[in-house]
Amino acid sequence: MHILPNTITTFPPVTKADEDGLLAVGGKLTNESLLLAYQSGIFPWFTDDEPPLWWSPDPRFVILPGNLVVSSSMRKILNSKHFEIKWNTSFDQVIALCSKIKRKGQRGTWITNDVKTAYIDFHKAGFAVCGEAWLNGELVGGFYGVRLGKIFFGESMFTRVSNASKAAFLTFAENFFAGGGQLIDCQVYTEHLESLGGRMIPRKEFLKLVKDNL
Repeated sequence: MHILPNTITTFPPVTKADEDGLLAVGGKLTNESLLLAYQSGIFPWFTDDEPPLWWSPDPRFVILPGNLVVSSSMRKILNSKHFEIKWNTSFDQVIALCSKIKRKGQRGTWITNDVKTAYIDFHKAGFAVCGEAWLNGELVGGFYGVRLGKIFFGESMFTRVSNASKAAFLTFAENFFAGGGQLIDCQVYTEHLESLGGRMIPRKEFLKLVKDNL
């Protein structure tokens, strides 16, 4: 296990990650460390009682151009404009609501106060972004992640109303790919994202896509 200093200037090669994808432990979440991590195919994921843990799983779960799936029922919802979709108007609120969602089989408590502070700073720096679904003036669903070049690294989503976060994400994804986006990183497998077109690719292939599209 590679132990990182507080100020992270480099990560070990991702090939040093264990079979679960855990690469390193320690360091602080700053704009610099987060940017270096995403550029290297690495992301932080840990709970409130742990130090920062840094991951690079193999294989990697992604959505690629041409693979996005929009069901006929979701297409009707999108076309009906049932939700008002906005971008980056309430990042603080989106990440706060994501932190409160409990997810079966997932480490739903990983968005700690330190993580929220770090990603809000990353948002102010122009790297972290969010999508929002509004209904009758209320924020009812959304997601956030990191956008670098032609890549979107998804982090978390929440919903208070059926299909709200899905509507926000699919609207974003369609526009992202239509505008030349080449990769949506979903990090790890979920049935929900598989239903939207997510699939596993080898980490080596993922890292090449990152290198080519930053």
